[in-house]
Amino acid sequence: MTRFLLLMIALIMFPQVVETAYSPALPLIAHTYTVSPSEAGQTLSVYFIAFALGVLFWGWLCDRAGRRPAVLAGLTVYGLGCLLAVFSPNFTVLLVARMVSALGAAVGSIGVQTMLRDRYQAEELAKIFGTIGAALALSPLLGLAMGVALSSGAQVMPVFIGLLVLALLLLAACLLYLPETRPVQSPRSSLLQVLTRLLNDPAIWQSALLVALFNTTIFAFYQWAPFLLQDLGSGKQAMMIAGVLLAAGTLMGAFLNRRWLAAGQLSHRLIWRGIALLAVSAIGLEFAGEHLVFLLPAMLLALAYAVAIPNLLSGALQHYRSVAGMAGAVFGLMYSLLLGLGLALSAWWGDLADVSVACAVLATICLTLPLKKA
Repeated sequence: MTRFLLLMIALIMFPQVVETAYSPALPLIAHTYTVSPSEAGQTLSVYFIAFALGVLFWGWLCDRAGRRPAVLAGLTVYGLGCLLAVFSPNFTVLLVARMVSALGAAVGSIGVQTMLRDRYQAEELAKIFGTIGAALALSPLLGLAMGVALSSGAQVMPVFIGLLVLALLLLAACLLYLPETRPVQSPRSSLLQVLTRLLNDPAIWQSALLVALFNTTIFAFYQWAPFLLQDLGSGKQAMMIAGVLLAAGTLMGAFLNRRWLAAGQLSHRLIWRGIALLAVSAIGLEFAGEHLVFLLPAMLLALAYAVAIPNLLSGALQHYRSVAGMAGAVFGLMYSLLLGLGLALSAWWGDLADVSVACAVLATICLTLPLKKA
């Protein structure tokens, strides 16, 4: 594997690692700032709303200033958000800090997707996303291990300091090794033109909603699992077990996805397979109830995600390669806003199984609709 791909993997893992590292600290945050579990969980929803805005801004900057400057600036902004969180005197300031962090972390998503689309075509891109999906299997495990270690005491500050150090290390690696991949003669289109094109493309809306629904199920797990395990009397070791199970599910899904693609199966068929796995997982969560066995169907959530997401992302913007940065930004904005809404509803409803069932039903309806590319 090339140094370029390794750096791409590190960058795209970054948002997921730092967010899952934050998950074990949610009960500690609720205690430290004297807020309810639902209010603590809202830090995830505001994070993804700010993440959506970050995706839009960094995607625009990728096309205007270049991929490398955008990534370096985004990591710097994330570090500043962590620094603000370290000194946050109350929950309101913490929410602001989380939004600043999210704004910066978004560059790990849009920057990598744009750079990969610069270098690879559709079929090869799907395989590359599959490889990245396999690497992403480690993200929940690494993030949760980091979060459990940093939140093992009675203070929440070490969590934010640890995330700041991680951002600085990645920033240093990018300063040394990140190349510029923007085409030399990149066509100039205004953000408004690209926004109009995508908003008028029903297939883009379909893809954005599907990506948001699969992400909602995964992050709803991180939103509620710490509190479920706490109520069951299970400590942070159970969160580590959850991380191992989700990593195994993601790795298995990525392996199956690569195998099916190599066998010539169409991406559309694999997306349907991901929805079917999501439905089975949702039913399993309903039957498991508030018992430790709920971790097993949660593993299937990760498998469904790993099967569907690479195929959704690789095919969504095939007709927008000439404006990859801004198109990726608008697409990311769309699904991140939908994800933020989904997590806000999840925090309000308060039941992981019900949220997963709703996402499976909506995904089935969405993919059934006879939409075509504009």
